[in-house]
Amino acid sequence: MDQNDDQRMADEWAAALAAQEVDSVRTAPLDELVDDAQPISEDERRKLDTILDIPVTISMEVGRTQISIRNLLQLNQGSVVELDRIAGESLDVMVNGTLIAHGEVVVVNDKFGIRLTDVISQTERIKKLR
Repeated sequence: MDQNDDQRMADEWAAALAAQEVDSVRTAPLDELVDDAQPISEDERRKLDTILDIPVTISMEVGRTQISIRNLLQLNQGSVVELDRIAGESLDVMVNGTLIAHGEVVVVNDKFGIRLTDVISQTERIKKLR
């Protein structure tokens, strides 16, 4: 998949999400962004490009539970495993096993996706590492 395919897919998702009715979305007050960053050198740009190309694994977690090995071995088709979340609760969005956001499941063009509802701040992520 090249950059044009990525951009087209992102545009399709954006259009499909915009077309959905969203009753619970509210505009958040945001501070005005000030671009006081210094221009980066060519060497820094090359280093940044290297980092931006590192693949990461993103996963969505519906919930967790603990069961004994005995119960695990008794699971078969049709078994139900109770999770620690209630229906309608947001999903955890994990990047390389680290919680970075919460979201809700959406369906666009017969494919599942996730709409981020809350992104964990950098400060909060660092606190959870300790």
